[in-house]
Amino acid sequence: MSIHVPYTAFPNKFRQDLLAGKTLIGCWSALGSPITTEVLGLAGFDWLLMDLEHAPNDILSLIPQLMALKDSSSAPVVRPQWNDTVLIKRLLDAGVYNFLVPFVQTVEEAKAAVAATRYPPEGVRGVSVAQRSNHYGTVTDYMKVINDNVTVVVQIENGAGVEAAEAIAATKGVDGLFVGPSDLAAACGYLGNAGHPEVQAAIKSVFAAAKAQGKPSGILAPVEADARRYLDMGATFVAVGSDLGVFKGATQALKDKYL
Repeated sequence: MSIHVPYTAFPNKFRQDLLAGKTLIGCWSALGSPITTEVLGLAGFDWLLMDLEHAPNDILSLIPQLMALKDSSSAPVVRPQWNDTVLIKRLLDAGVYNFLVPFVQTVEEAKAAVAATRYPPEGVRGVSVAQRSNHYGTVTDYMKVINDNVTVVVQIENGAGVEAAEAIAATKGVDGLFVGPSDLAAACGYLGNAGHPEVQAAIKSVFAAAKAQGKPSGILAPVEADARRYLDMGATFVAVGSDLGVFKGATQALKDKYL
């Protein structure tokens, strides 16, 4: 007896909502645990960022977290370690549909990120006929529809990226721009001070560049006042905290009640 499992990943609702300019509030998942990721998924955020760049994650730790979100309304978004075709290919095969690609500075790098997520002739993604993303070969039309259901958001993190932001936003297949405020502050010469007026002006210019090309923009802002300011600036997908930050803050507050 065979069991048929309905395939519900497509159309990619997160990508549809992102491109429609809806306000999407997210949270960073940095602890690398399927349990904490599952708890985050119960909270009802629009999206959750699972980080492979600055968190102790790899493919084998990521897959249980994706599984933990199967019953969640939160869309999983993954940041690979780098804008690398092989890394992105492996994440696609593991079942990732939404990407935040770090440190994109040029149109060429943006094109490379997009190409890594598309099968030929639109891109250069390698072909595996049976992998987790296509339910191990049971989704018969997967190769026909996947190219149109992968989200590619690129991260602007330095002056070169800011200067090229509008051209990057105009790149076919780039679905949005995301500011990395800490790295941008460091690149501007204000390490640890993303609130500096020069950094804030750069952030605002990235948001404006995305808007000029009809693309959404986003940012990580764990301080509420910052998040609300960026939303007022025009950002539409904002991460307002992290599991690490929430856990650290809550445990410290609990201890402070008694000690």
